Amino acid sequence: MSQAKEISAQLRALASPDTASILQGFFKTGPGQYGEGDVFLGIKIPPLRALAKQHRDADLPTIESLLASKYHEQRMFALLLLMQFYQAADETGRQAAYDLYLSNTARINNWDLVDVSAPHIVGHHLEQRPRAILRQLAQSDSLWERRIAIIATFHFIRQNDFADTIRIAEMLLDDKHDLMHKAVGWMLREVGKRDQKLAERFLQQHYPRLPRTALRYAIERFDPPLRKQYLKRTFSIA
Repeated sequence: MSQAKEISAQLRALASPDTASILQGFFKTGPGQYGEGDVFLGIKIPPLRALAKQHRDADLPTIESLLASKYHEQRMFALLLLMQFYQAADETGRQAAYDLYLSNTARINNWDLVDVSAPHIVGHHLEQRPRAILRQLAQSDSLWERRIAIIATFHFIRQNDFADTIRIAEMLLDDKHDLMHKAVGWMLREVGKRDQKLAERFLQQHYPRLPRTALRYAIERFDPPLRKQYLKRTFSIA
């Protein structure tokens, strides 16, 4: 079985100080920023994905140990392993992987960590199950738990199931964080790709409260004349 120490050594061998410096700026790790204190090894996603394929036998204790790392890429790697584990597991294993994910949300603490994993673990697991946990997460004080709530619904969107995306987006309309405005707008854009009328009903109903960033993301795929109407707020409310 793959062991956390062995994997940690392999990850450190891939590290690049120059890349780490760039990533620490990109992911806003300075004082008062959303990623404050995060530490990077300097490894991009493709090498992480390639290495993850070599460790398909990693068990949940190994994955949880890696997820506890101070290094951003090691936590990302743990999530890639967890996604592989979940995909290959039986129902008991999938429940265990899902439980591990939700018990470690404090470690899933940047937007890329959430975005790569939440649809494939939380969203997939809840496809045929009650989804009240998403409303609990959407009400969390944790920015990352709130982001998990909306991004997890991407899995449902891909199944042409939009109700939870709309519901969670409504709950997050007054969120103060720009990362949440982007996440809500992104999911509304994905809804709009599949059902533009539904997305427009949401935008028209909530436009007084909809943050400008969320609006821009949501209408990105609209035809230019219609996008201009929304940006100028000159549409007629149905």
